[in-house]
Amino acid sequence: MWKRACVLAALACVALGGPASASEGATHPPAQDWEFNGLFGTFDLASAQRGLQVYEQICHACHSLNHVAYRHLGELGFNEDEVAAIAANYQLSDGPDENGEMFDRPAEGSDFFVPFFANEEAARAGNGGAYPPDLSLIVKARSGGADYIYAFLTGFEEPPDGEELPAGRYWNEYFPGHQLAMPNILDVNTVEYTDGTEPTHAQMAWDVTNFLAWAAEPQMMERKQMGLKVVLFLLVFTALMYAVKRKVWANVHH
Repeated sequence: MWKRACVLAALACVALGGPASASEGATHPPAQDWEFNGLFGTFDLASAQRGLQVYEQICHACHSLNHVAYRHLGELGFNEDEVAAIAANYQLSDGPDENGEMFDRPAEGSDFFVPFFANEEAARAGNGGAYPPDLSLIVKARSGGADYIYAFLTGFEEPPDGEELPAGRYWNEYFPGHQLAMPNILDVNTVEYTDGTEPTHAQMAWDVTNFLAWAAEPQMMERKQMGLKVVLFLLVFTALMYAVKRKVWANVHH
């Protein structure tokens, strides 16, 4: 079962690593009501935490998150002990030690997400020559952003009348060209959510998309909060400067 999951996850990398434009030869993804959109948008932390489970149990077997550190999970609402426990599930190579030897150790909060494959060559060898794209910025890199990622993950269906699919090919409404070698991976792999949420196909797609949107910009909420404070400061400053101007020029006759 584990090997089968890895193979299916490997096929997923080809699909998510396709052309950056999601519109060429594909249906335009419908807009979704993401909580992180807009000036005052915030991440749905509960959904993103569930998305982390989907990534770890399904996506990690193929895709890396090279630009996200475990300590960043504190922005998702995990405390230090929880972050340390999540990181400790993974082993990485470190060193050299005092004897000049490399050694393996559990990952720590300061480490970046440990990839499934040790290097690019191993990743290509395990995926039929294809190099699985890193998912750290996939939401920013794909035209349509989160809308495309969610649409792609939920876009598998039977081909329309008149369309013949070669053996081993699947139909996705939102993938450029529609035909791909990846099956509906969220239908053949499920996770058991720790919060009791039912792991339906649509729910897992929604949650992992939320997680990947967070991964692309873990400090988004902090940035928006700082921007709001700056705007409020400038409004107050402008009002004060206007009051000073009126006071200074009050006795000047024109």
